[in-house]
Amino acid sequence: MKTVAQTSASTNGPAVPGARRRTAPLSLAAWKQFISVAKPYWLGNEKNTAWGLLLLLIVLMLAETELAVMLNNQSGEMTSALAGRDGDRFWKSVRACLFILAFAVPIYAFYYYMRDMFANRWRRWLTGRFLDGYLEDRKYYALTSEGEIDNPDQRISEDINTFTGRSIHFLLIFLGSIMQLVAFSSVLWTISHLLVGVLAVYAVTGTVLALYVFGNPLIRLNFWQLRREADFRFGLMRLRENAESIAFYRGEAQERAYIDSKFDKVYLNYSRLIKKQRTLNLFQRTFSQLTLVLPGVILADAVLSGELEVGRAIQAAGAFTAVLGAVGVIVDNFESLSRFVAGTERLQTLSKLVLPAAGGTPVAANGRSHILMWPGKQIAVDSLTVCPPQSERVLVKDLSFVLAPGDALLITGDSGCGKSSLLRAIAGLWDTGSGLIHHPPREEFFFLPQQPYLQHGTLRSQLIYPSVQTTLSDQQLLQILEQVHLPQLAERVGGLDAVQDWLKLLSVGEQQRLAFGRVLVHQPGIVILDEATSALDSGNEASLYQRLRASGATLISVAHRSAVRRHHTHVLRLKGDGGWELHEVAKRRDAAPPSTAFTRFQRRQEFDECG
Repeated sequence: MKTVAQTSASTNGPAVPGARRRTAPLSLAAWKQFISVAKPYWLGNEKNTAWGLLLLLIVLMLAETELAVMLNNQSGEMTSALAGRDGDRFWKSVRACLFILAFAVPIYAFYYYMRDMFANRWRRWLTGRFLDGYLEDRKYYALTSEGEIDNPDQRISEDINTFTGRSIHFLLIFLGSIMQLVAFSSVLWTISHLLVGVLAVYAVTGTVLALYVFGNPLIRLNFWQLRREADFRFGLMRLRENAESIAFYRGEAQERAYIDSKFDKVYLNYSRLIKKQRTLNLFQRTFSQLTLVLPGVILADAVLSGELEVGRAIQAAGAFTAVLGAVGVIVDNFESLSRFVAGTERLQTLSKLVLPAAGGTPVAANGRSHILMWPGKQIAVDSLTVCPPQSERVLVKDLSFVLAPGDALLITGDSGCGKSSLLRAIAGLWDTGSGLIHHPPREEFFFLPQQPYLQHGTLRSQLIYPSVQTTLSDQQLLQILEQVHLPQLAERVGGLDAVQDWLKLLSVGEQQRLAFGRVLVHQPGIVILDEATSALDSGNEASLYQRLRASGATLISVAHRSAVRRHHTHVLRLKGDGGWELHEVAKRRDAAPPSTAFTRFQRRQEFDECG
């Protein structure tokens, strides 16, 4: 291990859009948000399938609309036949209706099947796109540490599902409304010009009132309802995942208070939402129910004077209702449309952070310097200053060193001085601060935390994690379990392919030994250990460290036990407030004077701010 000359390097990151403004349905902003999220699918690698399915749905919708017009005409014909007591005319109309229904019913069922299948395919594609961006360059970690947005998991799992399903739904009902408007308006125009004029004024008035009276309040309340429901669900999930610790502490009262506080926000926001919805329901119901009266009032004189058949009046009323449904589609769907716009806004915000193609920017604080990561053959830290995300506190100041292959660095210091934070910076998880870190390819790194991560799956999958497959035989995997002092584990749990709740089945010490087994499976060049032996006895700890040292891997460890020192070549002690000192273990133990190279760095670094 050698020191290097200190140089500073920093870069400024662009700002991440953080302002959240509610947008009204059908506004230009809402339309731009929708296009931003939807456009890649319709112009991407599945565009042919997408446009083909949409064309099929339009054809089915045209057929369904034409059949609906024919059924409406036959309904009027049957009524006129009954009024005129014409049996032949009546039964002819009945046969025509049955013939039309023989086609209309299967087309109706197939149309809705294709619509839902189309939405499901789009959801699969869009979910994959967001997951790619979310997992790329560990953005999921950056979003969590920066706290830029709430509940990205809900946005991917639920908001995408709502977006694709509602997008197809609204697209088709708007297209269907246009078809319905054209088809039934021609019928209505041949019966009564006055009825068409009244209908136009009535529909426009209702739509304008819905947009301007109920628009922004419903969008805002639906947006916050989505967020607060997600926060409440996260609180319940947190209780389940930490059930044992909470039970040991008997922390039920405090957990209940926390969950109640989240649910109170859900309840209060929903109370406001349903009050707004109540007013909207009154308006929608009045708007739709008046259509039962208006056609009769307008056509009454013509029917009573004998100028118009009763069946034609029934036909006109049906056409009036259909056309009004077409032009009043916004009023009828306003509540669900407002929820859709709120969800689209949440998705578009997430896309800006995780999808570069959507104009995304790095998840980082604006106007702050950043740690640069450059490829190299070995770990070299040059003038490194580390700060926590969203904080001006400096944990390490102007640190420089080089780790030669096979070196082992132990990082010590009081709790809270920045040991784990330094590991995060070296691993590339934190970039707030300044300086330069040269590092080998990420594939050569392997991290062992104090609490190992155990996924749901087989014992084999735990041992080879994060790989999905391994070339090692079952016998080799069993030998690795023996090397980490778990010789009976496979037999005890039912074999390498046994599926268990590993967090509950294994003690923390067994979990830590299993994590060491992962290192032996992958044989990385660099191993980073953060209190990775805290639950082990001294014998197991020494044995496992010796195996790592014998493998020739470069080690970077954080530990409090003094016994761990003998397994390292150098010790870096963090003093707090950015200060540090670095020395060689062997020379320190032999009481020999430190080398000139290290004397330069045995000093305290004091300062007030980063960079």
